[in-house]
Amino acid sequence: MSDPLPADHATRRALIVGTGLIGGSLGSGLRRRGWHVTGRDADADRAKRAVEVGAVDEIGEGLDADLVVIATPVAAAPAVASAILAEPGRPDHMVVTDVSGVKVPVVDAVRHPRFIGGHPMAGSEQSGIDGADPDLFVGATWVLTPTVDTDPGAFALLSDIITELGADVIALSAADHDRLVAVVSHVPHLVAATLMNAASEGAKADGALLRLAAGGFRDMTRIAAGQPSIWPDICADNADAIVTGLDRLLDDLANLRDKVAAGDSAALLDLLQRASTARRELPASGTRPDRLAEIRVPVFDRQGVLAEFTSLAGDLGINIYDLVIAHSAEGPRGVLTLVVGADEAEELRRAIEGRGHICTVTELS
Repeated sequence: MSDPLPADHATRRALIVGTGLIGGSLGSGLRRRGWHVTGRDADADRAKRAVEVGAVDEIGEGLDADLVVIATPVAAAPAVASAILAEPGRPDHMVVTDVSGVKVPVVDAVRHPRFIGGHPMAGSEQSGIDGADPDLFVGATWVLTPTVDTDPGAFALLSDIITELGADVIALSAADHDRLVAVVSHVPHLVAATLMNAASEGAKADGALLRLAAGGFRDMTRIAAGQPSIWPDICADNADAIVTGLDRLLDDLANLRDKVAAGDSAALLDLLQRASTARRELPASGTRPDRLAEIRVPVFDRQGVLAEFTSLAGDLGINIYDLVIAHSAEGPRGVLTLVVGADEAEELRRAIEGRGHICTVTELS
């Protein structure tokens, strides 16, 4: 289990592979925070543009990078990550992550202690490097998918960097990520695209239709303006979860159609009230809580211990704001320290103790 960046490392260095919207926004955000960012892209013109707009400092291989972010399409990410991890001469403390919207194909293919699959839940109707925004990740949730192979030091370092960018980290297994993101991201994007196409087709017969598209329709279909080229790969790689989500939606729409056809006002009102309540109760954009608590858990210093506890927190929807494993010099045990919101610490403590562990909770001043 490795240490974070060397103490004498004056300038932090990152390599961004793929300088589109997400890669460019990451580069811009890191540069704003004092990082030296090298970019790389299969499209030489796009890489050149990344330098011009200030998303990266230079184009190159970034052989001295402390952090490598793979911001390519999903299909290319495993090979790129594996090649970089195998390159001689790269720093021992280097951390490699990706930003793919589907995690299982990447995480299963790249089994390395210093690779951690990631997915920032942030985007924009803008596309390409010219849409890059250094504040894109502020308030966003950023999923990390540690495995039994993950180095806790690498996870802690990456979590700190993501937090520095203004995002909140939640840890999930790759399979859970893909199942849940199908519901809240993949299916909604396909629905938005379908609604937009239906309206566009309708406008061919009724020219006034799109002029009537007010705030509600525009809000619902905003994401349809995103980059289309990434979606065939996402649908192929997460087909099972997306089809399950679409099937459930079709069932719900059929049920809704029957209520409308039957004039069942009471049932319609109940459905709409439940939706209204659920929408108002959506968690607000992530902000670091005013009060934090430290949970300390004695653990065996073994593979998989990190994934066990981070995934447990993720399953409960609890963000981890800091994480440290202190190793014992006298045996195989250590102490895992998790920093979470004080209001959520008791729930996580009960869950940890339910797994047979003993832990203590201390609110931080």
